[in-house]
Amino acid sequence: MSNSADSPPTGSSPARGRFRPVRVLTAAVFALAGLIFFTSFNTAKGTNIRTDASLLKLSDLIHERSRENGELNDANASLRDDVEALAERDDGSTEAEDAKLTALEHSAGTQRLTGEAISVTLNDAPPDATAKLPGYPEPQPDYLVIHQQDLQAVVNALWQSGAKGIKVMDQRLISTSAVRCVGNTLILQGRVYSPPYKITAVGDPEKMQQALAASKAIQNYMVYVNVYGLGWKVTEDGTVTLPGYSGTVDLQYAKPVE
Repeated sequence: MSNSADSPPTGSSPARGRFRPVRVLTAAVFALAGLIFFTSFNTAKGTNIRTDASLLKLSDLIHERSRENGELNDANASLRDDVEALAERDDGSTEAEDAKLTALEHSAGTQRLTGEAISVTLNDAPPDATAKLPGYPEPQPDYLVIHQQDLQAVVNALWQSGAKGIKVMDQRLISTSAVRCVGNTLILQGRVYSPPYKITAVGDPEKMQQALAASKAIQNYMVYVNVYGLGWKVTEDGTVTLPGYSGTVDLQYAKPVE
């Protein structure tokens, strides 16, 4: 019997069962694509993962915590008033001791303070602001917002002028207060604020305004006010009563020198 029936003729195609690398590679690509789609769906859980919804939820959470901190501070202040009233009635201290304690409380900023005051208001520039004076570059986004150092410059100048007490927004500052900005918001003693920022100080109005004008940091800020339109407003408020500080006074990262 001839072997020609068992072998393909010369020039014929390869047998159908032979291994083909291209087919395997194609199948692997489709399998990988399917895995990616499944992972994306599982991560999104039916939401649009390209949006900033998660950031918005975080912002809402921050503002909610800020509101809760404000309510807790108010409740704490009310309880402190009750405790102090009971202590004054039952402590058995002398008038001289009570007077000394009151003076210390005023120095610490935990009591209300009434006196002549001025207010300084800082605000962001309009988002479409352009350079108002020749020779200045067109603004970068960083030029158009209030920065931490701007607020600190105002507070420092007011203290240097001999201010007896300062309030930022609705909170009294004490020796451990820190004025911090994160992005375009102010974080002060556990609460979050957005511009415009208002700073009110009790003291000699003339000396406080002179100190503001003499501050090198504020002079630099005024360049941006005049060129790019950052907000700046100083007003004399007459007689004002600043609230006492109502938060905790416990030191967490410092201790008295022995």
